[in-house]
Amino acid sequence: MKKYSTYRDAGVDIDAGNEFVRRIKPLVQSTFRPGVHTEIGGFGAAFSLSSTYFKDKEMLLVSSTDGVGTKLKIAFATGIHDTIGIDLVAMCVNDIAVMGARPLFFLDYFATGKLSVDTTVKVIEGIVAGCKEAECSLVGGETAEMPDMYSEGEYDLAGFTVGAVENDKLIDGSSITVGDLIIGVGSSGVHSNGFSLVRKIVFDQLGLKVNDIVPELDNKTIGEVLLTPTKIYVRQVHAVIRDLTVKGMAHITGGGFIDNIPRILPDRCKALIRSGSWTIPPIFHFLQREGEIDQHEMLRTFNCGIGLTMVCAAADAETVVHRLNAMGENAWIIGEITERKGDDPHEIEFE
Repeated sequence: MKKYSTYRDAGVDIDAGNEFVRRIKPLVQSTFRPGVHTEIGGFGAAFSLSSTYFKDKEMLLVSSTDGVGTKLKIAFATGIHDTIGIDLVAMCVNDIAVMGARPLFFLDYFATGKLSVDTTVKVIEGIVAGCKEAECSLVGGETAEMPDMYSEGEYDLAGFTVGAVENDKLIDGSSITVGDLIIGVGSSGVHSNGFSLVRKIVFDQLGLKVNDIVPELDNKTIGEVLLTPTKIYVRQVHAVIRDLTVKGMAHITGGGFIDNIPRILPDRCKALIRSGSWTIPPIFHFLQREGEIDQHEMLRTFNCGIGLTMVCAAADAETVVHRLNAMGENAWIIGEITERKGDDPHEIEFE
């Protein structure tokens, strides 16, 4: 019988964990912005609000936590680990950006059965890239090595972000009214939702391998297409709301259009979305056709090419679209706010 007399014998390598921290320290420090008061490796992280955009202003802290779901399975299958961290950051920071908040700092949780320093550093490189894109600091995290909890080569990720917004500039949808227009901002692909269905269609039903090329998807491998990172919208949002009025925004994640847009609508308001008013990326046509997915299921499972929506007064809509287009984004007016009458149970409809 094998004897277990050290933590390493039981499957946990503290030396590997220390080497991992040593290697990522300069990566993490490269995300630091004014306000970070502590170095990586402490028990907690301290951040001063007085040295940010919000000095001497009454403000609110806004937070969000999320993961990337079974998109991780694609990373495991391809061996590509340096983009999944971007997804992790995006899923968190986009959720607070739609409230008008600037993300200030980010923390991650990485759990695995046996720590591979090289793989984990790649994951952190993606998180660092995401934090830089979102203009927030990676101030710490937790790396957990748990033998027997995960299959070899697999890991799980979670993220947490805190941001701030001036109290009188919080965007919550409460001022949305009938006649306002809905703007859709293009997604980069599937983002990080619906992958349990994606994997069933692509790998189980069609029998594709991650390195198989699909001609209609720009002749890229299916793995490359599915691993396209979630778009981070922080800079775009703040470029618009800096001097234009946006009444409400929705991050189109789990629940698609059908569950997310109604979350910002006041009572008696309804979202009317005009199908065909934006360009749908080929991956969604491919999934719908091969999976024989009906339109309602598509719109409740996937972003279908729209990663974020903005609601603004009709007089401002074209200006907002032009500003987004000038930043290189694809943006369209995709609908309007109508009156929700009587006992109508629906908060969103499509025409």
